[in-house]
Amino acid sequence: MGFDTEFVSEDRYRPELCLLQIAAGSHLAVVDPLKMADTLPFWDLISSPGRTVIAHAAREEIRFCYRFTGKPIAGLFDVQLAAGFTGIEYPASLGTLVSRLEGKTLAKGESRTNWRHRPLSRHQIKYALQDVTELRSMQEKLSDKVHQMQREKWLAEETAALQQAVIDGEELENWRRVSGLSGLSPRQMEVVRQIWLWREARAEYIDQPPRRVLRDDLVIELAKRETDQVDRIRSVRGMERRNLTPYYDDIAAAIRTALDTPEADLPRRPRSARRKFSNLLAQFLSMSINCVCRQHQMAPAIVGNMDSVRELVAYELAGKPDDKLPYLLRGWRSEVVGKSFRDLLSGELAIRVADRHSDEPLEFIRTKA
Repeated sequence: MGFDTEFVSEDRYRPELCLLQIAAGSHLAVVDPLKMADTLPFWDLISSPGRTVIAHAAREEIRFCYRFTGKPIAGLFDVQLAAGFTGIEYPASLGTLVSRLEGKTLAKGESRTNWRHRPLSRHQIKYALQDVTELRSMQEKLSDKVHQMQREKWLAEETAALQQAVIDGEELENWRRVSGLSGLSPRQMEVVRQIWLWREARAEYIDQPPRRVLRDDLVIELAKRETDQVDRIRSVRGMERRNLTPYYDDIAAAIRTALDTPEADLPRRPRSARRKFSNLLAQFLSMSINCVCRQHQMAPAIVGNMDSVRELVAYELAGKPDDKLPYLLRGWRSEVVGKSFRDLLSGELAIRVADRHSDEPLEFIRTKA
């Protein structure tokens, strides 16, 4: 079974589910959640084992499923992930995959549709259904390719990691995503955390995006001032807005909680963020990812990025401390790039230009012992 969702997220605390598109066998259907008392039976179905559930870039679908059932999608096959493991670009849009795998072109013109508006036109419904029409065929092609390349285990591992990351995003405190944290002291970070907790609770209560309740830059400025005095809170430029006036006391209380937090309980930066690393080494290894991925017929972006390379370099230069393994040394990524990168850093492996006219001009060579 393949499915997709349409939702509106710009003006709500959580995205509002507006449409479900489902492909089951030869049947196509659209389900209108706005006209139904409950869509829980559908989410119960796809969170129960017994079938392959096909989707594209399924992060929001995973989130909806978890919110409704408290469980991930069972038997999920994300065609975007699978494509990355077979050498197709990652993250590839649905249109790109349909073109590459099916030789078809998706219709355009409704990407800015207000899916909350009713009634939907026939053209809008047809446009929505094209998101699921080719899922089964693409899944079959990609599944065969993944099997031929013996990467079923890798895909399963990455699918589970994706679902867990989405669930963690729902469950964990994500105050560290507030922009502007760098340079703040532990006490100031605790102020950010307490204001973030208040902002989340308020945003959920009034069903608005958190940043519409209080902007990140104002959270950071309040943290830097480290004061719970209402008059000083009011004096911050931007805090005079009418919608914030009723909340001065609540914000002051949140800051007071942070100022009273014992030193031992204050947040700390991850040790890895403080390690020194060589930018030149990181750039060299980042370039090497492309070389390794070409050899493995994988999309480089699914393996790692510059941040994950920096993490690996910092870890190795710190003498492999007793920390959690870096991203590139865990699971299937360790098989693809981990050992090669470690050998490059130790000098046991080198890269040379083998054929400057080739699409793959670089090759790895073992250095002499």
